[in-house]
Amino acid sequence: MLRTTLAGLRAHRLRLLLTSLAITLGVGFIAGTFVLTDTVQAGLAQKVTADAGKVDVAVLAEGPDGRLPAALLDKVRGLPGVTDAQGVVRGPAPLIGKDGKAAGDAPTTGLSISSGPLSRAVIVSGTGPGSDDLAAVLDESTAKAQGVKVGGTITVLDPQRRERMFKLVGLLDPGVDQELAYTGVVGFTPAMARRMTGEKGFREIDVAGADPDALRRTVAAAVGGEGRQVLTGTQLADRLARQAGVEIKAVTVGLLMFGLVSMLVAALVIYNTFTILVAQRTREMALLRCIGATRGQVFGSVLLESVVIGLLSAVLGLLAGYGLGAGTLAVLGALDAPLPTGAAVRLTPGTIGLGLAVGLLVTIGSAVLPARTATRVAPVAALRTQVEEQAFRTGLLRMVAAGVFLLAGLGTAGVGALVLEPGQQVSLFVVMGGGVLTFLGVLILGPVLVRPLSSLVGAVPARLFGVPGRLAVDNSGRNPRRAATTTVALTVGVTLMTLISVLTASTRVTLTDKLDDQFPIDYMLATQERDSAIPRSVGEELRRRPELASVVQIRDTEAKVSGPKGGASRVDVGAYDGPMDPPVTSGSMRGLGDGQVAVEDDVAAKLGVRVGDSLSLTTKEDGAVTLAVVAVLDGSDSALPDLTVATTAFDRYFGALPDSRVMVDAKDDVAADRSRAVVDAATAAYPTVKVSSSTEVRGEFDEALDMLLMIVTGLLGLAILISLLGIANTLSLSVHERTRESALLRALGLTRPQLRRMLSVEALVLGLIGALVGVVLGAVFGWAAVRAMIDGAVYVVPYGQVALFVVLSGLAGVLAAVLPARRAARASIVGALASG
Repeated sequence: MLRTTLAGLRAHRLRLLLTSLAITLGVGFIAGTFVLTDTVQAGLAQKVTADAGKVDVAVLAEGPDGRLPAALLDKVRGLPGVTDAQGVVRGPAPLIGKDGKAAGDAPTTGLSISSGPLSRAVIVSGTGPGSDDLAAVLDESTAKAQGVKVGGTITVLDPQRRERMFKLVGLLDPGVDQELAYTGVVGFTPAMARRMTGEKGFREIDVAGADPDALRRTVAAAVGGEGRQVLTGTQLADRLARQAGVEIKAVTVGLLMFGLVSMLVAALVIYNTFTILVAQRTREMALLRCIGATRGQVFGSVLLESVVIGLLSAVLGLLAGYGLGAGTLAVLGALDAPLPTGAAVRLTPGTIGLGLAVGLLVTIGSAVLPARTATRVAPVAALRTQVEEQAFRTGLLRMVAAGVFLLAGLGTAGVGALVLEPGQQVSLFVVMGGGVLTFLGVLILGPVLVRPLSSLVGAVPARLFGVPGRLAVDNSGRNPRRAATTTVALTVGVTLMTLISVLTASTRVTLTDKLDDQFPIDYMLATQERDSAIPRSVGEELRRRPELASVVQIRDTEAKVSGPKGGASRVDVGAYDGPMDPPVTSGSMRGLGDGQVAVEDDVAAKLGVRVGDSLSLTTKEDGAVTLAVVAVLDGSDSALPDLTVATTAFDRYFGALPDSRVMVDAKDDVAADRSRAVVDAATAAYPTVKVSSSTEVRGEFDEALDMLLMIVTGLLGLAILISLLGIANTLSLSVHERTRESALLRALGLTRPQLRRMLSVEALVLGLIGALVGVVLGAVFGWAAVRAMIDGAVYVVPYGQVALFVVLSGLAGVLAAVLPARRAARASIVGALASG
């Protein structure tokens, strides 16, 4: 039996290739994901180890606002065993960009660059600042974005917002620090870093010595305590690696989800393939039974065939995954992605073991049922002249099981979409669970749906293509079980693509509507740090411009407030000046005067107050004051602070603070470029005051969503490709199965082009069936997912994209039928009739 099985595999190389290709792609995707993430993780580890390995002991200030006093550095330097110690200064130091405004969405981080063995800055071009206070370095990404090169000059704002010029002497790599990668880095000498950031203390003190463990105990005993953490260099490296690896792990999980989808589709294709192969080899297996093969031997031969195919496919998949991971890293490197892509591409033993295990288990698992069917072949089947197709019976058990799964799935998804609170992970997981149950119901019900769907979908092709079209429609529904398992692979891919398209379109419209509610203005003026730093003169100047319809100035500060039952907390207290109609849920904002306050609804609930109650506010100038609550605002739509008081009262409580935001609305008859020029001119003298428009914000949303849709569509394209291979594989085997039938049709007058047309239309119908079922499932669960993710979501179906999915699925099915149809048309009529 072993020799017979291996001989059969050698005799049918094309069948072996088509069968293994689907599983190869699935394994390749999963292996490529691990190759990519393992290599990136190795690069992170190398970089972290190289950075932190220069430090024997590190004293860290806990919390984002924690600082170590300057006197602590002198104390550390005087400890026994310490050969060197350097403090790390880190704070905001806004870089002025080429447009004259502060660069980026957040202030550039000023960083001290020390010289000597404790310097952890990786200078990739030029030199460090050394001891030159007028020299500075920039990170590579910021330098590239701003178009500056080593040898040029840069402008940085000091804490008093004065411009300071520095010579750019080098470029540095920010390493694995996510904050520095986001904000950008400008590096100075330690003394200049303190002056430019205004920092009085250190974020970290790095220490060098002989014995790290003993040194850590010495330093911890001397300077350790609340708000401070003392680590060895190894512990620091582990901490940095964990922080940097969080996003990589999230990416790994996301990619593996697509890999699992690919493996599911591949398993369906493999199952269908083995089912057809067993049906085709009925006479062969019956002959084996006639000459003495037992049922166990027949079962083992089919499983052995699956083992060989699975093993070969898994090995090929590992090679494909290695190439996929290496290619992705090369693309990331060419795009200057902020990932350590320089490490050698890794194919770890764990990845090899996982790829082989997945390939084997999926293939063997998919072949078990067909192998079991093979054991039922009776020896008398060898006497038949033609393989009989098994009649399909709907069966009460199938209908009951499908109904249970469908009801459970749709009910679960309904709970997640309509009952649970939107925006929570649990609601989305519930919807996903409902989707899985519903899909299982559709999978069970698939053979029942094939015939009516093939009649519906094939109505037009049957009319357009005459006799070949009618034959194709009949063939597509003749074996419902095989047709269902063929189309379900395509259904999975189209379902997910439709769902993602619905999610993207609905999110786009929902966020645009919310943006119109929360950003009902043309321009927003704010600083990078979102503090009260916009001079009031800016708003006053804008208010005098005839091109503008309205200007609203908002200022706020932090203060302590307590309700009637105590429970003090710190909140933002502010005031506004200009025409504005805040969203009020109770009470009224009209005539807001001294001794009165409007409270956002979530803060009101936290303090336990409502309209008519009083609260106590601790102010800078007047001490504790009692305010009467006259309005409660809708916090989800309000642009105001937690507590809003009258403008004159705010000045009396906290002094004449500058504005934190200015909202500007242009007149309808003023061109956008003209109004923007007016706003830019008013803020030109203030580099940290940045102007954003609703159009720009919408553009950022659209760009992000389009990028997401493109990436997800590309990843799901693999599942679509595997499913199309399944259609091609099924048609190829089906053509072989119907050799005598095709020859008989040719003998009755069907021409070769008509035979090719019949098989192409059959593939078209199968592709459209899978696509239509996928579109329905994707639209339904897209609605449920949108409701579960976003409160007040607007459901939108992108009909153009959905129609494109259906058309492409049909065309791809036709393309998949080209080779099988060509082979069928070339077959000899006499030889095919004689083969039975």
